[in-house]
Amino acid sequence: MEMNNGQGVPSVAQLNRGLILFVMVSGAFVAILNETLLNVALPPIMRELNIGATTAQWLTTAYMLTNGVLIPVTAFLIQRFTTRTLFLTAMVLFSIGTLIAAVAPDFAVLLVGRVVQASGAAIMLPLLMTTILTIYSVHERGAAMGIMGLVITFAPAIGPTLSGWLVEHHSWRILFFVVLPVALIDLLFAAVYLRNVTETRASKINVSAVILSTLGFGGVLYGFSEAGNVGWSSDRVYIALAVGLIALACFAVQQLRAKTPMLEMRVFRYSMFSLTTAINVMITMAMFSSMMLFPLYLQNAHGFSSFKSGLLVLPGAVVMGVMSPITGKLFDKIGARPLAVVGSILTLGSMYHFSRLTIDTQYATLIISFAVMMLGMSLLMMPVMTAGLNQLPTRLHAHGTAMGNTLQQVAGAIGTALLVTVMTQRAKGAYETLIASKTNPVTTAAAMEHASKLASVHGIDSAFLVSCMFAAIALVASLFVRRTNSELEVREPDDEPREPIESVPSA
Repeated sequence: MEMNNGQGVPSVAQLNRGLILFVMVSGAFVAILNETLLNVALPPIMRELNIGATTAQWLTTAYMLTNGVLIPVTAFLIQRFTTRTLFLTAMVLFSIGTLIAAVAPDFAVLLVGRVVQASGAAIMLPLLMTTILTIYSVHERGAAMGIMGLVITFAPAIGPTLSGWLVEHHSWRILFFVVLPVALIDLLFAAVYLRNVTETRASKINVSAVILSTLGFGGVLYGFSEAGNVGWSSDRVYIALAVGLIALACFAVQQLRAKTPMLEMRVFRYSMFSLTTAINVMITMAMFSSMMLFPLYLQNAHGFSSFKSGLLVLPGAVVMGVMSPITGKLFDKIGARPLAVVGSILTLGSMYHFSRLTIDTQYATLIISFAVMMLGMSLLMMPVMTAGLNQLPTRLHAHGTAMGNTLQQVAGAIGTALLVTVMTQRAKGAYETLIASKTNPVTTAAAMEHASKLASVHGIDSAFLVSCMFAAIALVASLFVRRTNSELEVREPDDEPREPIESVPSA
């Protein structure tokens, strides 16, 4: 599979693929780890900068919005600029943003630092996925994508534990000062060792497409994010969603009509890509629920500190980290469906157990259940994603990765908003029922606190039950995952653009 086209792109045989993968995975790992580090640190940030919870929430909301707005543009960037240029730019932006956040004297500067960080981080994961699809053959991608699974799953899982320990013993600024040297070292390695692996072509950015994409994905992400923070009673939630949906509809029509679209919607004409994207959307919604609901349960029902809560989920994170490379190798041998089905069953089973939590659920039981869920996720997410991307021709890899990552961002926001609503409403109803009970009237402060704890657990159980629905849909869909014809042969890069033709799944 030669890639030398006179643009300085070497053949695969000339590349040190392991070194390239290490450099890019390290950058993506530290970027995603940084995204989850700040959640635990919000209370001390609020105290030091004298801001409220709604204002502080913008530190995570702005990061997510920047990712959601920029990821759709990455397909154009990957085709327009070389791998080396794009990755170095992303790491420089991320490092500058980290430094700004670390020394920020007030909230406004800290928010600017987070946005600059996110503008670099948004490029890394789609670029990494596209690079893997470019330098590894179909029969080797599973193992490489398994390594990348460490980024997507392990970094968010260990973030709260690391952050909880650091914030408990140091200032919240240490979170950025810990990340910064790692980012700078990776930037240095990239400058020395990273090679160009993707072909580029001259193209112009469609300004109207960028505007519509920004309004569309940004509006939807902001609307659902705000719904999760302030509830569905706010007018700005509905205004943001309306603007976002209208802009997305206009964006989709424009891209389908364009000769050279910024984000190719026709990737959904490939059956396995569409199916696996739908599965990943369901699993992302379920995963976000566990990452959000589980710490709430541990702190509200058991009174654990942030660090102790993070420590409980650490074994699950280790399981996921160990299994991701193994899962990748298994994918190369047996395909995605067996792994996806087993992973879905494990995820659904653990989610169902979480929907039956009480205030007396044992610590060891929680550790085991969470580890089982992480094992299921590791068997499910990357194999399914790789199976879908394998069906796409080379020229659509950048568009496929951008589309998949964008929809995961949207799914996370939707899932969080929906589950927060379910949890809040069910907890409120349960508390009112307990307070009004005639058989066991709640009159003392201790009784009211106990009732509040019971109601909180009831709300969390109800939200996990909704997560079971997402996992069940993913399980049913996983039964239809197949190896496609295009997965069974190594394709050369497509030199001439052509309309995608539906691949027929093999038996």
